[in-house]
Amino acid sequence: MRQIKNQNLEQLLAQLRFAPQQQRLKQLDAAEKLLTIIDTDMEYPFDFVCFRITGFQPKDPPRGQPIKGDHLADDLHIFISRLSAQLTQPVAEQNEKVYKIEDIAATFGVSTKTIHRWRRIGLCARKFIFEDGKQCLGFTQSALDRFIEAHPDLVARAKNFVRMTDSQKQQIIKQAAALAAETKLSRCQIINRIADKTGRAHETIRLTLLNHEKDHPDKPIFKKPSGVIDSAQAAELYKLFKQGTDIRELMKRFHRSRSSIYRLINLRRAKSLLAIKIEFIPSNEFLKENAGEKILAEPIKVQKPASAESCETFQLLGEHLLPEYLQTLKDTPVLNRERERRLFRRYNYLKYLAATTRAGIKPTRVSSTVLKQIEDYLAEAETIRKTIVGANLRLVVSIASRHVKSGASFLELVSRGNFALIKAVEEFDYTTGLRFSKRASLNIAKEYARVSGKSTQLSRKRAASLADIQRDLRATATADFAAIERERRSLTQVIKDDLNEREQYVILNHFGLTGSPIKKKKKTLKQIGEDLGLTKEWVRQIELLALQKLRQSLSSKEFELLTR
Repeated sequence: MRQIKNQNLEQLLAQLRFAPQQQRLKQLDAAEKLLTIIDTDMEYPFDFVCFRITGFQPKDPPRGQPIKGDHLADDLHIFISRLSAQLTQPVAEQNEKVYKIEDIAATFGVSTKTIHRWRRIGLCARKFIFEDGKQCLGFTQSALDRFIEAHPDLVARAKNFVRMTDSQKQQIIKQAAALAAETKLSRCQIINRIADKTGRAHETIRLTLLNHEKDHPDKPIFKKPSGVIDSAQAAELYKLFKQGTDIRELMKRFHRSRSSIYRLINLRRAKSLLAIKIEFIPSNEFLKENAGEKILAEPIKVQKPASAESCETFQLLGEHLLPEYLQTLKDTPVLNRERERRLFRRYNYLKYLAATTRAGIKPTRVSSTVLKQIEDYLAEAETIRKTIVGANLRLVVSIASRHVKSGASFLELVSRGNFALIKAVEEFDYTTGLRFSKRASLNIAKEYARVSGKSTQLSRKRAASLADIQRDLRATATADFAAIERERRSLTQVIKDDLNEREQYVILNHFGLTGSPIKKKKKTLKQIGEDLGLTKEWVRQIELLALQKLRQSLSSKEFELLTR
């Protein structure tokens, strides 16, 4: 099913589902009338569109660029079709005649393709339930009358149109064959000459010759095939191109010029990109004038961990490969807070760039430079995504190991946890300042809550591998104890030098700097408030003020040590 491209119009359609049927019928009529006055060369603000359909203007008009006329017309056709499908009106209950596409084509003596072309320029269609019980497009008499009134010349030409007989078609084919053999005229020039001589349209002559060549491939009229290529050939051409086939070989195989080959390839690339669902976490930072310079200026080296590729196909692992998978996690680097934030920011900004650049392309008119730019954005974003996923695989193993006792299969737990981790990367809002591990842990825990208890205990070999991973996790958390203790002492000294007595008490107790580095003694804001005789919110304000002071004095490493 075709989708409405403008999100505001899509949202309006979703809201109308809850309106009474009579009100939706009025809005359907209004949408049809709006379609008849749309000028494809103009732009329309959404509040205008909303007012013409619903009769009221939104109090808080949604942000966004004005809708181009041609885009609005396309979306309104889909809007009308889907809104009428919600109403499912039988034809027998209408107070006016309703035509099928075939009925109108027969009335005017044209093809159904012509009727579809008329729809693109204003002929409105709704969905009705016809006498045979089937739901399909129908055209009311009033809609047809409005179209005839708006396009009298077009309808008059259609009425005067006379279909060619087989004899006339054969005469055109003979003329084309003679001109192709006796002259050096191009296909287009020959078609134009025959069109002028016979009084037929250029498109009529072109289709007649094209159909003849399809029906008689052994008797071509022209030395070179038509510029039109079917979808199967285009798919094969694109597949060969992606496999590395040389352009000259493609030109020879498909009998096309270099420009035609590249045009077909770009069309396929554009369609592939338009089919991709691109979602990102928005940020006001992306809208700033120098956002690209700030976010993309410093290259971030990302390496896909060896384990990241297997995590997305973990369900294919056999039990004998599990220890090897666990072993690879030991060498996977862990991301610190700053690097994690930068990776997520760059990841979402790249997808934002891809989405906004893609919004302005049309498959039939797009340059390879723009397509490559979008592909590069998405390729780098994918590399970053795999880096983030790979760096957090040990978190999945750690959480999974705590759920094995419930009876669930460890292999299944890790597999499900990996997919929950991947989903968490897509949904994580890095702008909140929280660590990703918190969101990922929540996703994984929710996934495990849905796993029914089944399968087996860990084998001895798998248990040993898991024990190694757990020891490594503990070792990573307490690595270089002496260095951490030195940094902690330095941090404590800065706190005493820069903060007053009450601020010191809040920071030291809330972030657990009063105990050992391994077993921190933390207090909640409520507990600290009870100690100081203050409300929880007052303690929060003191903490925020103290953190602002410390951010000016501490290095990023020291500040991370404090807040992690």
